[in-house]
Amino acid sequence: MFIHKIDEELSLKVVEMRDAERIFELTDGSREHLKAWLPWLDFTTELKDTQDFIQSGSRNFIEGKSLNTAILFKGEIVGVGGFNQINPANKTAYIGYWIGKDYQGHGIMTRTAKALTDYAFSELKLNKVEIRVAVGNTKSRSIPERLGFVQEGTIRQAEWLYDHYVDHVVYGMLAEEWNKK
Repeated sequence: MFIHKIDEELSLKVVEMRDAERIFELTDGSREHLKAWLPWLDFTTELKDTQDFIQSGSRNFIEGKSLNTAILFKGEIVGVGGFNQINPANKTAYIGYWIGKDYQGHGIMTRTAKALTDYAFSELKLNKVEIRVAVGNTKSRSIPERLGFVQEGTIRQAEWLYDHYVDHVVYGMLAEEWNKK
């Protein structure tokens, strides 16, 4: 099992089926908070949907295509973060993350994104990490900005969000840039 200790409060572990109830409970309890920026909430309406997500993520992890981790804050699952996609041919990974509404303001997501970026470069030997964020999602945008990611551009109408399209800002970090920090 993959467990990565970030610091005394925070660690990441591969999402397992036994985490499904907690992740669904966290999703359901933060639904209105998360719905502003995440399009998959209408497709996550029961425990089975979370179990399907975990099962699919497990297959993709085994194949080296993604890595979904539960974010543990003081031993409790408070969100999910990881590589939504790993492209071994191009040595690139795309970080995605979300956190329950009651756990914001502790620096959890910045530390998580930093740890994932470290892991991508040091363990997976990737060349580039990207984070794509809806233009208007200022809280989420502050994470790659805080970590020194380069704003590379905007993808217009990148995602359908319930009843409208949103543009995405693309942030990138190269291994050589990260290693200089």
